[in-house]
Amino acid sequence: MKVAVAGCCHGALDKMYETLELLQRRHNVWPDLLLCCGDFQAVRNEADLRCMAVPAMYRHMQTFYRYYSGEKKAPVLTVFIGGNHEASNHLQELPYGGWVAPNIYYLGYAGVVRFRGVRIGGISGIFKSHDYRKGHFECPPYNQQTIRSAYHVRNIEVFKLKQLRRPIDIFMSHDWPRSIYHYGNKKQLLKMKSFFRQEVESNTLGSPAASELLQHLKPTYWFSAHLHVKFAAFMQHETNSKEELPKATKFLALDKCLPHRDFLQIIDVEHDPNAGDSLEYDAEWIAILKATNSLVNVTQNSWNMPENNGLHAKWDYSVTEEAIKEVLEELNHDLKIPCNFTLTAACYDPSKPQKNMEPVHTINPQTTEFCAQFGLTDINDRIQQAKEESSGRGECEEEEEEEMDSTGSAEEPSEYNTDNSGLSSFNPDEIMLDEEGGDEDLSTCSVDPSPDHPPEFSTSFSDIRVMPDSMAVSSDDATDSNNEELERCGGSRQGEERSPTERALKRIGADENGNGGVKKIKRRNQAIYAAEDEDKTD
Repeated sequence: MKVAVAGCCHGALDKMYETLELLQRRHNVWPDLLLCCGDFQAVRNEADLRCMAVPAMYRHMQTFYRYYSGEKKAPVLTVFIGGNHEASNHLQELPYGGWVAPNIYYLGYAGVVRFRGVRIGGISGIFKSHDYRKGHFECPPYNQQTIRSAYHVRNIEVFKLKQLRRPIDIFMSHDWPRSIYHYGNKKQLLKMKSFFRQEVESNTLGSPAASELLQHLKPTYWFSAHLHVKFAAFMQHETNSKEELPKATKFLALDKCLPHRDFLQIIDVEHDPNAGDSLEYDAEWIAILKATNSLVNVTQNSWNMPENNGLHAKWDYSVTEEAIKEVLEELNHDLKIPCNFTLTAACYDPSKPQKNMEPVHTINPQTTEFCAQFGLTDINDRIQQAKEESSGRGECEEEEEEEMDSTGSAEEPSEYNTDNSGLSSFNPDEIMLDEEGGDEDLSTCSVDPSPDHPPEFSTSFSDIRVMPDSMAVSSDDATDSNNEELERCGGSRQGEERSPTERALKRIGADENGNGGVKKIKRRNQAIYAAEDEDKTD
């Protein structure tokens, strides 16, 4: 079957689907499935905009709300993960995944589903060491810390995914697995993004947690986004025994969703011709969720996952064939995910803007139904209970917020050997979140929708590529590859936040033209939405 893969969508759904229609008209190709690797921005209304970690100038309604309201319907089944620029309050309603609109499915904090026999997994968010060992404690209304920590990857999600034993066909992450750049054309990458050089050479670019998952899962395909550059790699995995067959992963990172860019790719994936056309639960993943349910944590307290170190009575939460069989029997062998999308918030109305709409913490009926069906903890319900218990003890919200302010950016010991989360790179292709001059007011948002100005597409059709089956890197691309084993240590420079001591640091860098200069270390993130900004950086 044909699978379309998109990079950072940034809420431009009309543009993304129109590009697919253009592809069909020009090349008579239509995908069976569309995957989006984060920064999807499922923004329903003005309150959602306030929950998106971007400066106010980039808070635009875009076009998702039209699909949420039912005005439009996605023309192809769309499955996506979260990134670091999302309506976190909306996605938080669906920690185990669910429909954000008809025919558009979110994988949750981490998840595995099946489509036509193809097994698709993913993990949402980006890695940040000081939040990695915390629970999912955040809920709207967010403060300046939690609006960011809400999308940081947690160790419990990585732990769950590492319990998988059956092969994964496709896996998605927003940030790149650390070290993957050593398995592709590194020279060309640094030519396009020269400001990555220091991190690439020190092997600190990317997520160590994603790297750990890549080594463990060994999927056939791994797709990422985040860094706004197209990059392909081919990684041959080491075998653990002579009996184990060699495995390899074809990695592809996609660019952001803008005209004339490589934001969308079509690949051919082997599938089961006898399988149905419905999105399905994965029985092993459901069994793992049940097995790990006791590990759910909704506090800020940092803790490590069980491991074989003599401190835990149980550390292996992988599931038996019997446990998988029980899940199948519970579902009467019908794994089809129900189409139970429900509106849980008012939809944006261009004729009646509500700039003062406040975000609220919502329990989504999809999550309630899913948890009841499989006996799982509803994370949002648990958070609500914790808040009520806190109020019952007489703890005022102001004290609670001050506590989060003081701990939200504190560095916690990481299970990785180093933490390089203080960014030394400056990526002019991403949104800048300035922490030094005070963040943008979370109450400020723009409701100027882009759909009223339909995009113009280049006659060269340069924003689409149809990928061959192999998706392998050419011999020239592999010049810089040494088949090095992926590193499993170190913090990520793709994170968003810096400790207070890092904020005063400066660096001397060079731009892509080789011009040196002094730059403050703020974030790698800067302008990504407007095409005019893109023209300037290009």
